[in-house]
Amino acid sequence: MSEKPVAIITGGGKGIGAACCRALSEGFQVGIHYRNSEEQAKSVLAGIEDGFLLRADLSDIGQVEAMVNEVKERAGRVDVLVNNAGISVNADIHSMKIEQYDAQRAVTRGTWYLTKRIIRLFMLRQGGGRIINISSVVGHTGNSGQIPYTMEKAALDAFTKSLSKELAGRNILVNSVAPGFIETEMTQTLPEEIQRRILDTIALGRVGRPEEVADVVVFLAARGSYISGSVIHVNGGLYGG
Repeated sequence: MSEKPVAIITGGGKGIGAACCRALSEGFQVGIHYRNSEEQAKSVLAGIEDGFLLRADLSDIGQVEAMVNEVKERAGRVDVLVNNAGISVNADIHSMKIEQYDAQRAVTRGTWYLTKRIIRLFMLRQGGGRIINISSVVGHTGNSGQIPYTMEKAALDAFTKSLSKELAGRNILVNSVAPGFIETEMTQTLPEEIQRRILDTIALGRVGRPEEVADVVVFLAARGSYISGSVIHVNGGLYGG
């Protein structure tokens, strides 16, 4: 086992998650979680010094449990958990099917369960840790056609605030990072008209980069010793928080 502290990043195969894996690899052994993006996750792994892959569908609690057991065998500890994985179900309230809503909700349930197990199995026994939840600006502003997504992102920030209070006396810091409009595969699928409309609302006049979100994650993971229960917005002035 590596002597480095260990950071687990869910959804680490692409986008913001991949940027977090690369940035954290400078000081941590990195566990790169993915669900379907195996080749992308392998590419991220190839570019870092010390890491390992973890495959699990977070909507399946059995797979989450198996993932936690694998982390125990491969790393033996978890110092930082970055809950980045998510899906975006896009439809208005009239056309949204219950199955779509449930799919969105199931990932958040998996995030809750993974966090619960990481805290109990590793962080409490180690005497501390950092939990960083990647939420979204739309959890605060709302977004037409994304009601389940915005609900779950808002819930993630509420989770952060409540969990930080529960763990305040256990040396475990819990924070959210809420990105704005960041250049990822998810945002690139939006119609050009919508992308232009969003760009017009960003004070800095440009889309953010995944690495700019990862910079904040690294700060919270390695420093930020007096920050807990906070939602840190990274959106170029799109929303003030």
